[in-house]
Amino acid sequence: MSTHTHDTGTLPLEPEKATLEGKNKVLGFWLFLGGEMVLFGTLFATYIALRNQIPDGPTPMELFKLSTVAWATFILLTSSLTSVFAIMAMHKNNVKGLLFWLAITVLLGLGFLGLEVYEFYEYVHEGHGFTTSAFSTSFYTLVGFHGGHVAFGVLWITLLIIQGTRKGLTVVTAPKFYVASLYWHFIDVVWVFIFTVVYLMGKVGP
Repeated sequence: MSTHTHDTGTLPLEPEKATLEGKNKVLGFWLFLGGEMVLFGTLFATYIALRNQIPDGPTPMELFKLSTVAWATFILLTSSLTSVFAIMAMHKNNVKGLLFWLAITVLLGLGFLGLEVYEFYEYVHEGHGFTTSAFSTSFYTLVGFHGGHVAFGVLWITLLIIQGTRKGLTVVTAPKFYVASLYWHFIDVVWVFIFTVVYLMGKVGP
Protein backbone atom coordinates (compact mmCIF):
# COMPACT_ATOMS: atom_id res chain seq x y z
CA MET A 1 0.00 0.00 0.00
CA SER A 2 1.37 3.39 -0.91
CA THR A 3 1.58 5.72 2.05
CA HIS A 4 1.14 8.89 0.01
CA THR A 5 -2.10 10.49 -1.00
CA HIS A 6 -3.51 9.80 -4.47
CA ASP A 7 -6.65 10.96 -6.21
CA THR A 8 -8.16 7.51 -5.81
CA GLY A 9 -7.38 7.53 -2.10
CA THR A 10 -5.10 4.91 -0.58
CA LEU A 11 -5.14 5.94 3.07
CA PRO A 12 -7.74 4.60 5.52
CA LEU A 13 -10.58 6.78 6.74
CA GLU A 14 -8.67 7.49 9.97
CA PRO A 15 -5.03 7.54 8.88
CA GLU A 16 -3.95 8.85 12.29
CA LYS A 17 -4.86 5.44 13.77
CA ALA A 18 -3.84 3.25 10.84
CA THR A 19 -0.82 1.83 12.65
CA LEU A 20 -0.10 0.75 16.22
CA GLU A 21 2.41 3.60 16.47
CA GLY A 22 -0.25 6.07 15.42
CA LYS A 23 -2.72 4.72 17.98
CA ASN A 24 -0.08 4.94 20.70
CA LYS A 25 0.70 8.55 19.76
CA VAL A 26 -2.96 9.51 20.05
CA LEU A 27 -3.37 7.68 23.37
CA GLY A 28 -0.16 9.15 24.76
CA PHE A 29 -1.26 12.62 23.80
CA TRP A 30 -4.60 12.21 25.61
CA LEU A 31 -2.60 11.33 28.74
CA PHE A 32 -0.46 14.42 28.20
CA LEU A 33 -3.57 16.59 27.95
CA GLY A 34 -4.77 15.09 31.24
CA GLY A 35 -1.62 16.39 32.91
CA GLU A 36 -2.11 19.79 31.28
CA MET A 37 -5.64 19.94 32.67
CA VAL A 38 -4.31 19.41 36.19
CA LEU A 39 -1.73 22.16 35.66
CA PHE A 40 -4.24 24.67 34.35
CA GLY A 41 -6.69 23.67 37.09
CA THR A 42 -4.06 24.64 39.67
CA LEU A 43 -3.51 28.01 37.99
CA PHE A 44 -7.27 28.65 37.88
CA ALA A 45 -7.61 27.81 41.57
CA THR A 46 -4.73 30.14 42.43
CA TYR A 47 -6.25 32.97 40.42
CA ILE A 48 -9.68 32.56 42.00
CA ALA A 49 -8.11 32.61 45.46
CA LEU A 50 -6.10 35.78 44.75
CA ARG A 51 -8.28 37.77 42.37
CA ASN A 52 -9.57 40.06 45.13
CA GLN A 53 -6.14 40.66 46.66
CA ILE A 54 -5.58 44.15 45.24
CA PRO A 55 -3.91 46.45 47.76
CA ASP A 56 -2.55 48.56 44.89
CA GLY A 57 -3.37 49.06 41.22
CA PRO A 58 -6.63 48.88 39.23
CA THR A 59 -9.37 46.34 39.93
CA PRO A 60 -10.54 43.83 37.28
CA MET A 61 -13.72 45.83 36.76
CA GLU A 62 -11.70 48.99 36.05
CA LEU A 63 -9.06 47.21 33.98
CA PHE A 64 -10.64 44.72 31.61
CA LYS A 65 -11.93 45.82 28.21
CA LEU A 66 -14.28 43.14 26.99
CA SER A 67 -14.33 44.39 23.40
CA THR A 68 -10.67 43.44 22.87
CA VAL A 69 -11.08 40.16 24.70
CA ALA A 70 -14.23 39.35 22.74
CA TRP A 71 -12.37 39.80 19.46
CA ALA A 72 -9.54 37.58 20.72
CA THR A 73 -12.09 34.95 21.73
CA PHE A 74 -13.80 35.08 18.35
CA ILE A 75 -10.47 34.69 16.54
CA LEU A 76 -9.36 31.74 18.67
CA LEU A 77 -12.69 29.92 18.42
CA THR A 78 -12.67 30.44 14.65
CA SER A 79 -9.20 28.90 14.54
CA SER A 80 -10.61 25.83 16.27
CA LEU A 81 -13.14 25.52 13.45
CA THR A 82 -10.45 25.82 10.78
CA SER A 83 -8.45 23.06 12.48
CA VAL A 84 -11.56 20.87 12.24
CA PHE A 85 -11.72 21.62 8.51
CA ALA A 86 -8.06 20.60 8.26
CA ILE A 87 -8.68 17.18 9.82
CA MET A 88 -11.76 16.70 7.64
CA ALA A 89 -9.57 17.36 4.60
CA MET A 90 -7.00 14.88 5.94
CA HIS A 91 -9.67 12.17 6.18
CA LYS A 92 -10.49 12.85 2.52
CA ASN A 93 -6.80 12.50 1.58
CA ASN A 94 -6.84 16.15 0.53
CA VAL A 95 -3.31 17.36 1.29
CA LYS A 96 -3.83 20.83 -0.16
CA GLY A 97 -6.97 21.33 1.88
CA LEU A 98 -5.24 20.06 5.02
CA LEU A 99 -2.30 22.43 4.65
CA PHE A 100 -4.52 25.37 3.64
CA TRP A 101 -6.74 25.14 6.71
CA LEU A 102 -3.75 24.61 8.99
CA ALA A 103 -2.17 27.76 7.53
CA ILE A 104 -5.38 29.68 8.29
CA THR A 105 -5.28 28.27 11.82
CA VAL A 106 -1.73 29.56 12.25
CA LEU A 107 -2.66 33.04 10.98
CA LEU A 108 -5.61 33.21 13.38
CA GLY A 109 -3.38 32.06 16.22
CA LEU A 110 -0.93 34.84 15.42
CA GLY A 111 -3.82 37.32 15.40
CA PHE A 112 -4.86 36.14 18.85
CA LEU A 113 -1.31 36.52 20.17
CA GLY A 114 -1.10 40.01 18.70
CA LEU A 115 -4.24 41.07 20.56
CA GLU A 116 -2.96 39.53 23.78
CA VAL A 117 0.36 41.39 23.53
CA TYR A 118 -1.56 44.62 22.90
CA GLU A 119 -3.82 43.89 25.88
CA PHE A 120 -0.86 43.31 28.21
CA TYR A 121 0.83 46.48 26.93
CA GLU A 122 -2.26 48.52 27.74
CA TYR A 123 -2.58 46.97 31.20
CA VAL A 124 1.03 47.72 32.13
CA HIS A 125 0.56 51.37 31.14
CA GLU A 126 -2.50 51.49 33.41
CA GLY A 127 -0.41 50.39 36.40
CA HIS A 128 -1.18 46.68 36.22
CA GLY A 129 2.30 45.15 36.28
CA PHE A 130 3.29 41.59 37.08
CA THR A 131 4.25 42.45 40.67
CA THR A 132 1.63 45.13 41.33
CA SER A 133 -0.52 42.81 43.46
CA ALA A 134 -1.32 39.17 44.09
CA PHE A 135 -4.17 39.58 41.62
CA SER A 136 -1.91 40.88 38.85
CA THR A 137 0.67 38.14 39.42
CA SER A 138 -1.94 35.38 39.25
CA PHE A 139 -3.58 37.02 36.22
CA TYR A 140 -0.40 37.29 34.16
CA THR A 141 0.68 33.79 35.18
CA LEU A 142 -2.58 32.17 34.08
CA VAL A 143 -3.26 34.18 30.93
CA GLY A 144 0.41 34.35 29.95
CA PHE A 145 0.85 30.62 30.44
CA HIS A 146 -2.05 30.04 28.08
CA GLY A 147 -0.53 32.50 25.61
CA GLY A 148 2.70 30.51 25.74
CA HIS A 149 0.74 27.40 24.82
CA VAL A 150 -0.80 29.22 21.87
CA ALA A 151 2.64 30.34 20.69
CA PHE A 152 3.93 26.78 20.98
CA GLY A 153 0.92 25.52 19.00
CA VAL A 154 1.53 28.07 16.26
CA LEU A 155 5.17 26.98 15.97
CA TRP A 156 4.27 23.28 16.05
CA ILE A 157 1.61 23.54 13.35
CA THR A 158 3.91 25.70 11.21
CA LEU A 159 6.60 23.00 11.34
CA LEU A 160 3.99 20.36 10.45
CA ILE A 161 2.89 22.43 7.45
CA ILE A 162 6.50 22.48 6.26
CA GLN A 163 6.79 18.73 6.77
CA GLY A 164 3.48 18.12 5.03
CA THR A 165 4.60 20.20 2.06
CA ARG A 166 7.71 18.06 1.70
CA LYS A 167 6.40 14.59 2.56
CA GLY A 168 2.67 14.80 1.93
CA LEU A 169 0.13 12.84 3.93
CA THR A 170 1.22 9.41 5.15
CA VAL A 171 0.37 7.08 8.02
CA VAL A 172 3.48 8.51 9.69
CA THR A 173 2.60 12.20 9.35
CA ALA A 174 -1.17 11.85 9.86
CA PRO A 175 -0.97 11.19 13.64
CA LYS A 176 1.16 14.32 14.00
CA PHE A 177 -1.48 16.47 12.31
CA TYR A 178 -4.20 14.86 14.40
CA VAL A 179 -2.56 15.34 17.81
CA ALA A 180 -1.67 18.93 16.91
CA SER A 181 -5.36 19.50 16.21
CA LEU A 182 -6.26 17.96 19.58
CA TYR A 183 -3.77 20.28 21.25
CA TRP A 184 -5.26 23.29 19.49
CA HIS A 185 -8.79 22.36 20.58
CA PHE A 186 -7.51 22.00 24.15
CA ILE A 187 -6.05 25.49 24.31
CA ASP A 188 -9.28 26.85 22.80
CA VAL A 189 -11.33 25.18 25.55
CA VAL A 190 -8.96 26.54 28.20
CA TRP A 191 -9.45 30.03 26.77
CA VAL A 192 -13.23 29.72 27.09
CA PHE A 193 -12.73 29.08 30.82
CA ILE A 194 -10.29 32.01 31.06
CA PHE A 195 -12.77 34.30 29.31
CA THR A 196 -15.49 33.25 31.75
CA VAL A 197 -13.56 33.04 35.03
CA VAL A 198 -11.13 35.90 34.52
CA TYR A 199 -12.82 38.45 32.30
CA LEU A 200 -16.57 38.00 32.74
CA MET A 201 -16.35 37.38 36.49
CA GLY A 202 -13.91 40.29 36.71
CA LYS A 203 -16.38 42.68 35.10
CA VAL A 204 -19.30 41.43 37.19
CA GLY A 205 -17.32 41.71 40.40
CA PRO A 206 -17.03 39.41 43.45
